[in-house]
Amino acid sequence: MIALSEIQRMSVEERLQAIELLWDSISRLGDAVGSPAWHGEILSARRAKVDAGEGQFLRLSELRDRLKPAS
Repeated sequence: MIALSEIQRMSVEERLQAIELLWDSISRLGDAVGSPAWHGEILSARRAKVDAGEGQFLRLSELRDRLKPAS
């Protein structure tokens, strides 16, 4: 196991590379890593809204604007 102190000594670039390697190794597990039940509940609720014609969609530019920090 890697100690927190070892991670803290890594540069930001090294930490990002480690995250990418970890995510790649986990993503290869496929169905062995399950999603929490609430993920399915949210997806079902969103699908129901779309099916009922109540879904709201944003353009990517609109989403970026929404996510910008308030200045």
